[in-house]
Amino acid sequence: MIDEVSREESIPKSFLAKIFQSLVKAGLVRSIRGAGGGFALAKNPADIPVLEIIEAVEGRIVFQRCKMTRPDCEHVGGCALCGLFERAQDGVKDVLTRTTLADLIQQQEKIELTQIKARRN
Repeated sequence: MIDEVSREESIPKSFLAKIFQSLVKAGLVRSIRGAGGGFALAKNPADIPVLEIIEAVEGRIVFQRCKMTRPDCEHVGGCALCGLFERAQDGVKDVLTRTTLADLIQQQEKIELTQIKARRN
């Protein structure tokens, strides 16, 4: 339920609803109507790359905005900065594609377990 997630994560309900709409539209989450309804993953977490989640909410990751917004750029053949941005973008996308939602869940569980152990000591 959006109310529960909003409260637990301190995210405004209206903002969270827009995020969930984007995730439903991308086919990552499905909406369940009626009493006891809410949202559920549409796929196995191991089959959801983080890149898909980010791009569903934020749009394509683009570091090279100059190529998109200035087709008349005098450096249309490329420049050192565009090359750097292209390599950085490729690296970020590669990491986000290879990392799945299941990986993030597993990492978060490890972090929480470490925090619990630290509090006990």
